[in-house]
Amino acid sequence: MPLSAIRTVAKPQNGVGAFILQCKKLSFHYCDWAGSSRGMNAFIKSSLPDFAKRNPQIEISVSPRPNRHPVIIGQYINGREKAICVRRLTNEQVRQKAELLRDASGEKNKRVTKPVTSVNESVRGIWSPFHGAKIQI
Repeated sequence: MPLSAIRTVAKPQNGVGAFILQCKKLSFHYCDWAGSSRGMNAFIKSSLPDFAKRNPQIEISVSPRPNRHPVIIGQYINGREKAICVRRLTNEQVRQKAELLRDASGEKNKRVTKPVTSVNESVRGIWSPFHGAKIQI
């Protein structure tokens, strides 16, 4: 009797197989002459080409927005957008905000009510030293 393998199809789960970055597009909006856009202009001229080379999977667009504060807008594969105003920030701070949007999941922020989340909830709960028997000395 010949042996044969069971044919199964793997379920696509982020983090199990290939990692899929959630951010699909970053848009950089700036003003040419406003003082609040100094850091954004410096980032676009010096750091943006390196940032784009390190992140080829993200579409990057740069567009002027006269008489407005500079903004970075991230678009995600779940259809949501997140925007961060970067007025009066330095070149390095603008890079940190761009990386923050790149690494974000695009989900809404959720309030954490339990310190531990699990797929399989424990019947006994979370262990704590206050739940043990009292020791009399």
